[in-house]
Amino acid sequence: MGVTLAVGAGAVALAVAGVLLVRRTARRPWVRALAGGVVVVLVLAVGLQAWARLSLDRSSVARALVWLESDTGDWRRFDSRAVAAGEETLELRDAPDAAILGSDVGGRSLEDLLEDTGSTAFVVLRDEDVLVEEYLDGSSAEATQTSFSVAKSFLSTLLGVAIDRGEIRSLDDPVTTYVPELADRDERFSEVTLRHLVSMSSGLRYEERGMPWSDDATTYYAPDLRAVALSAEVAGPPGERFHYNNYNPLLTGTVLERATGMPVAEYMAEVLWEPMGAGADASWSIDSPQSGFEKMESGVNARAMDYARFGYLVAHEGAVDGREVVPAAWLQQATAEDTTTDPAAQYQYGWWVDVEREGRFYAWGNHGQYVYVDPATDVVIVRLGSGYGIDPDAWVEVLRAVADDVGAG
Repeated sequence: MGVTLAVGAGAVALAVAGVLLVRRTARRPWVRALAGGVVVVLVLAVGLQAWARLSLDRSSVARALVWLESDTGDWRRFDSRAVAAGEETLELRDAPDAAILGSDVGGRSLEDLLEDTGSTAFVVLRDEDVLVEEYLDGSSAEATQTSFSVAKSFLSTLLGVAIDRGEIRSLDDPVTTYVPELADRDERFSEVTLRHLVSMSSGLRYEERGMPWSDDATTYYAPDLRAVALSAEVAGPPGERFHYNNYNPLLTGTVLERATGMPVAEYMAEVLWEPMGAGADASWSIDSPQSGFEKMESGVNARAMDYARFGYLVAHEGAVDGREVVPAAWLQQATAEDTTTDPAAQYQYGWWVDVEREGRFYAWGNHGQYVYVDPATDVVIVRLGSGYGIDPDAWVEVLRAVADDVGAG
């Protein structure tokens, strides 16, 4: 606090000195006034940036001012908690199929599309066969790549495991069963269930625009995301409207942490990452070292082939080598096109549903991170990148077309 006050005082002192200098040297009054105003604005802007840089560990506004919009290098900015892999890796066979990269997508080859759109990794599995494993733009098989909202699909999967293990009783439990202090602030929270949270139909308020003070910025950058989760506000009745809202995963993660008695990253290592046969340690970004709460909405960081192994797991009804890792019944519910349980056909429990192809679904993260799954043909496609390069819906069309071709082959 003392350093911040000193920076503010220094900025004011510089502004005053600048104004006095201009007044002494400029001859015309309007020039003196204009120049003085410019000096004040510039110096205050410098002071604001200085304050922001000194406040990165305690202010979401400061982080938004310095770091601006999110990007795929943010996983290096945030501290993280390890997600340890086990000793046994799910082995996948090399079975390259060059024809896939040469396939036509919108008048150009898939390979050209990947090169032109900032793609960093593209993987295609059919069962245990690796048909494509392509790395671009300086990336490699060993590179850590961040997931953004693909993390929501991991979180949903962990929720299903916790219910199966009896650590959480039911998807229809009110959130207040695990976070009772929410009801102390607003009794309407007792009507919000875990199902509402994981299907994005909770009725919680969420403002998507207005950096650096928007809910988008707060739920991404805040250095105490537990406090942010507890600050959520009810805006309407749950279960009536789909509204993509990052308070939902923050509250889901809070429930999971309390129910299991351990950090979510450690729980993921124990019940998912190691049992599914991940090939390398992953990590989950945390809000700050002081808080140590995982960024539930966006923070899983891993290698491309391990995202593919995750897709393999869900394509095979939650089993690896005959061992159940995730209950098949949960995955069926979590990825179904079913408006009897929530109001949106295109989104179920942390997964997007491809309503153009029955039974298919995908995890989707900002800047073009995708894990696309077709269980009927055991096809999994992973696309990672530094940006979309094309419209997000166009990527879904590309992935759908590749899955069509591979599944028919």
